[in-house]
Order: sequence, then C-alpha cells, then structure tokens
Amino acid sequence: MFQTISNIFRVKDLRDRILYTLMMLVIFRLGSYIPVPGINVELLKVSIQNSNLFGMLDTFSGRAMSNFSIFTLGIMPYITASIIMQLLSMDVIPKLSEWAKEGETGRRKIARITRYLTVVLALIQAIGTSIAFERQYHMIVSPNFFSYIVIATVLTAGTTFLMWMGEQITEKGIGNGISILIFAGIVAAIPSSLEEIYVSKFTGEGVNPFMSALTALIIVVVVIAIIAGVIFVQQGVRKIPVQYAKRMVGRKMVGGQSTHIPLRVNSAGVIPVIFAVSIVLFPSMIASFFRGNAFFDWIANQFTIQAPLGMFLYVLLIIAFSFFYTYVQLNPQQLAENMQKNGGFIPGIRPGKATYTYLLKIINRITLFGSIFLAAIAILPVFFTTIAGLPNSVRIGGTSLLIVVGVALETMKQIESQLIKRHYEGFIKR
Repeated sequence: MFQTISNIFRVKDLRDRILYTLMMLVIFRLGSYIPVPGINVELLKVSIQNSNLFGMLDTFSGRAMSNFSIFTLGIMPYITASIIMQLLSMDVIPKLSEWAKEGETGRRKIARITRYLTVVLALIQAIGTSIAFERQYHMIVSPNFFSYIVIATVLTAGTTFLMWMGEQITEKGIGNGISILIFAGIVAAIPSSLEEIYVSKFTGEGVNPFMSALTALIIVVVVIAIIAGVIFVQQGVRKIPVQYAKRMVGRKMVGGQSTHIPLRVNSAGVIPVIFAVSIVLFPSMIASFFRGNAFFDWIANQFTIQAPLGMFLYVLLIIAFSFFYTYVQLNPQQLAENMQKNGGFIPGIRPGKATYTYLLKIINRITLFGSIFLAAIAILPVFFTTIAGLPNSVRIGGTSLLIVVGVALETMKQIESQLIKRHYEGFIKR
C-alpha cells in the first residue's frame, strides 16, 4: 500500500490532479461553514437534527444545511437537472436525442443546457427553502422581502459554484467531480454522526453499559458486512467470450484472436442510488414548504425513506435507474452490430439478432441481481437503525455507505488506470 502511494506521487500529472482535487475539497469544506447572512444558525441546528427529511439532506451536504451555509442546497439541483436532461434525451425531444448521438460536441450542448436548468432549479429551491424554513423554524432574524432575495441569491450562487467545482474536478482533477463532492459531504458528516450515536446510546441516565457495547459491536459488524458486500458486487464481472475470424485487409491477414466483453454486475455504479434519493425526497421537500395543510403534511411524512411509501418508491427507482443507466452505457444492439462488422462472434451464438438477444438476456440477468442488491443495501440499515433507536440523522447508513464505497472504488480505478499506463503497480492486485 505504501509503495502504491509512493508510485502515485512519482507521476507529476497524477500528483497535480490529486493535489488540485484536494484543494477543491478544502474550499468545499470551508464554504460549508460560511453562513448565509441574517440567519439564526443555532436555532436551525436543533430543529434539523429532529427532522427525518432535513436530517438526511444535512448528511449529504456535509452538515452545510444545519449551518445554513452558502452550500446549503448542495449539488442536488444539478443532479435533478441531469436526470431531467437524460430522460428528455431518450427520444422525448428529437433535438436533444440528436445531440446525444453527436459525440463530444452534442454532450457539450446538453451540458450547457443542464447548467442553465441547474441555476433555475436552484433558484426555485432556494426561494422555497428560505420560505419553508422561516415558516417552520423562524430562523430569519429580520424576515422581509429583501432578506428572502439575499438568501435565495446566495444559495443559488453556492450551488452554481459547487457545479463549477464538480466540473473542474472532473476535468482537471481525478474525475467523477460531482460524486466526489457528495462523497466528501458524507465523509465530513461521519464524525458528528458518531458523536450523536455516542451521546444517544452511551451517555445519560439508565444506560446499560453491556447493551451499549453490544449495540456498538453489532453496528461495526453490519458496517463491515455492507462494505464487503458493496466491494464484492461492484467488482463482479461477467466475461462474455468473443472470437474474431481471420480475414484479409489489403494484403494482410488480420483477426483470429480471442477476447471477451466484461459486463459488470453493477454497471451503473452508485448513480441509481443518488438519483433515487433525489427524486424520492423532492416531493417531501416541496410539501414541507406548505406545512399546516393535511394533504401536504401527508406528502411530507410519506415521501421519506423511513416511510413505507417512500421506501417502496426508493427501491423501485433504484432498480429502474440501474437498468436505465446500464442501457445508456451498454447498448446490446450496438454491441452486436459492432461485433458483426468487425468479424467477431460469441462461440455457439449466431451473429446479428441472435447475438443481440443473448447479450440482452445476460445484461438483464446481471443487472437485476445488481439492482436488487443495491436496493437491499440501501434500505436494510433503515430497519436496523430504527430497531437500534439511532438518531434520525444517521438512519441512512446504507445509502451513505453505498455512495462512499462506490465513489472510492471508482476513484481507485481511475488512479489505477493512470498508474498502469505509466508502468507502475496500482491498488488492485491481479
């Protein structure tokens, strides 16, 4: 391990990328402690800790929401905008579908529209959040029209800056900029979550030391089991053998080699979990702005991961987005066509439609297993932490661990590829 770390810092380009990413994360963490002007932060902290919805969002933002900092909204508006644009690009709007097929040029056009949509969504969410928090928690020192405008502007600017930071980390850092920002927010919230667990389970009157120690041991075992399971599935690959026939190209004989198509059990990574959380919590967030009405109160209470309806939708969306993102990355029809054009075939399977059907069946099977596993890991800790009586803000352990472990693995693979390209030994032993 130490040799690997030494290898990383020997490569100047990789060293610069890592240092650039770390610099951006330091700025992100500093911004999480800069409060928006005119807010009673202490009153807000106490209120958010007792809320299922805002406690969860606070964890994803790295406690920026409880500080009501300039990064309170986090990167969620950008994720929502990305979901909308990707869905619209699936033959819903012909122009967007055309851009999606144009390669890098088309992706840049879609990215530009996504940025504009992010600013619009962030502004709407910022206005709604400031109004809702004032109605529910009375946190604004001097509530007036000017105060709301200032708060909404600052929050929108914070989200826009985070979006820019994520894109810079992707371009000049080690990649996966948006995921790394979410990763950093969750990791930054871990110490305070551990403190809350300690206070709730190990201090106070009537605490049984034996039961507290047993609870702590069970929590550690469950966390280790989740991490091991996530790594096992994330690294799982189904190799489809491919044989290329010999053929003449000019005066040369090419082909004849054997290779394979690596189909990952979870090709979508942690993106389905991030998207599912955003969509499930969105109705509850909007409804919380109109507390006091029976209908909106019902929506605010039901569209959370702890509620039966919200949990069902959460599982359903994780599975749906797993298939959606897998087909975005792996198009079985395109794979079959490219294989046939290059003279390749799967042993025992006829080229063309038969190959497409075979690949579709394999992708569906492994994606179903991977998506169910993701959903199970995401919701099982909800039951466990509820039984253990842990605080609301730490009841998303499965979702947090999925994102943290998944992003860490993706980042390790990117660093690994950079090291192997320069003939250095990497993290993953083969």
